Amino acid sequence: MQKTAIVSCYFQRNYGSMLQAYATQMALDKLGYDNETINISGFNSEIKKAKMLYFAKASITSDILFSKFGAAKTVLMRKFLKNDYSINSRIRSERFDAFGKKYFRLSPVYNSKAELGSKCKENYSAVLVGSDQLWLPGNIAADYYTLNFVPPEVNTIAYATSFGQSTLPRDFEKKAQVFLKKIKHIGVREESGQKLVKKLAGRDVPVVCDPTLLFTGEEWLAVQKKEPVIEGKYILCYFLGNNPPHREFAKRLREHTGCKIVSLVHLDEYVKSDEEYADETPYDIDPADFLNLIRNAEYVCTDSFHCSVFSILYNVPFFTFRRYERKTKSSTNSRLDTLFNMVGINGRIMNGSEDIEKCLEMKIDFEAVHKRLEKVREESYSYLTNALKDC
Repeated sequence: MQKTAIVSCYFQRNYGSMLQAYATQMALDKLGYDNETINISGFNSEIKKAKMLYFAKASITSDILFSKFGAAKTVLMRKFLKNDYSINSRIRSERFDAFGKKYFRLSPVYNSKAELGSKCKENYSAVLVGSDQLWLPGNIAADYYTLNFVPPEVNTIAYATSFGQSTLPRDFEKKAQVFLKKIKHIGVREESGQKLVKKLAGRDVPVVCDPTLLFTGEEWLAVQKKEPVIEGKYILCYFLGNNPPHREFAKRLREHTGCKIVSLVHLDEYVKSDEEYADETPYDIDPADFLNLIRNAEYVCTDSFHCSVFSILYNVPFFTFRRYERKTKSSTNSRLDTLFNMVGINGRIMNGSEDIEKCLEMKIDFEAVHKRLEKVREESYSYLTNALKDC
């Protein structure tokens, strides 16, 4: 049997992105399929150029320009400034890169998407794309995560792949129609994505769980330290959005519980709200340490999908906040809605103004949650197994 190729964002210096990419590799290993993740270093510039062209065009007529301005500014700050922020950011980047080198099995370097496509039939029996927000418009424009490069003789699978939003611009709907009809097996991560595939390709496809949820918290212990990374009782805060009320909620939670705040700050971009609200802001944290921080926290406050996932896996009381308003084009709220509906959790999405005492009275029946999760996990593995058999 030939290898299965994984198309993922394994290189992204983001805790959720890297852990879901690794979980996809873990799942194929568990099912006994020889696999490797496609190394994009040889054609990453090709992908970036297409995405930059998309953002340049889209920014003229949408709010994308404003959403990407902060990220662009952050890149410049990290590259050219020599202050504590830039130095600490480089430390964290090095930890991400070391984790990637240790855990990912990468393919040989392909110098272009065309070369990769020409060698697919020879090297792979299947190409699997997933998961995360790989079908955002910018990624569709880059035309890599669409799997359009894969010849028709090779099995193609989408596992828990996400559009990242509930609608697509009209011109991208047309592009999506093409690749959604070509991919042989599609399983999406959100109910909104399920509706989009039905609308655009006329296909009924299942919602499967994020690959990180294919494993129990105990199974995830294999990649992390046994002892706590941070000593003492603490509230872990992991916010990617720039929303001061969310930090104020965490500060009120500290007052009521006596726990210190440990915060992972300035992740995707420099965020002013991250300044001066936490007691500890460690930077030398890799994805394995991220799991450790969640597992040993008394409480978690986050606007992150994957931080919510691991809080569930480790039975840690958590409060999740919406990073975006529901009406914004860049909103990714649907993945949180699908997650909580899937495991039967209600009332955990906050806006920051809630009464802390009432919030602390809200309990999660983790035993019931894990029973539901077992069923979802079984169904997701069944989808993946059947898709891989079609080689």
